[in-house]
Amino acid sequence: MDPHTCRDYLARLGVAAPTPPTLATLALLQERHNATFPFETLTTLLRDAVAIDLPSVAHKLLREGRGGYCYELNGLFLALLQHLGFDARALAARVVMGRTDDAPTARTHMLVLVRIDAVDYIADVGFGGNTPTGPLRLDHRFAQATPHEHYRLDQQHDEFLLRVDIAGEWRPLYHFDLQVQAPIDHEVGNWYVCTHPHSSFPGQLRVALAGPDGRRTIGAGAYTVHRRGQPSERRMLHDADDVLTVLHEAFGITVPAHPRLQEAITAWLRGAA
Repeated sequence: MDPHTCRDYLARLGVAAPTPPTLATLALLQERHNATFPFETLTTLLRDAVAIDLPSVAHKLLREGRGGYCYELNGLFLALLQHLGFDARALAARVVMGRTDDAPTARTHMLVLVRIDAVDYIADVGFGGNTPTGPLRLDHRFAQATPHEHYRLDQQHDEFLLRVDIAGEWRPLYHFDLQVQAPIDHEVGNWYVCTHPHSSFPGQLRVALAGPDGRRTIGAGAYTVHRRGQPSERRMLHDADDVLTVLHEAFGITVPAHPRLQEAITAWLRGAA
């Protein structure tokens, strides 16, 4: 990451330089990132390929007023951490959230491993509505608090399972190990996610943002606001104009001027009905 991009990135996060590579800095960057850049899948809704090279992602997030999904959000976040002097590298995970069988899933989620003072943490800013908003110690097996939910890392042999506490139920999110990932591994995973006919992303809209007031999400044809200790507020989205308004007003997304966007949103709403 070049110094100019780093400066613009930190400015968007409201973080002043210099930023030492400490746990406090990592926690601040992760929390601010989750509150600033939404998880959003407008590109895959349109069934277009997602570019994950650093210049393309930086332009999309820092210049176009957009968000992205794991390969974009965690890719840019990893580049920032490395530029700031963190000992950080990418990991790949198998998503199991919502699954009812034990069939293995592909490594289609990117997250970040960060080592600080000889202690390993995972940092993730790209898992949608259940994204951890704080670093999680890899060697802890009990509940770990973040600014939003509690998470737990279970271990079996050399594999870890991340769970989140939702209303007293520990729900599994993804499995991962510490295998080193090369850029081509993410290219292949990203290509599967945004283009494969068995992927759950093409033609679908998912949006999430986690701020101080709680989490906001779009999914299954609805807009939902989640606040800790309170019932979730959910309403169905009426039409494409309603979706576009919520994207801009609730998530701060600059909606792209794409000739097929309204048609794609309408088709998604019809399928979610």
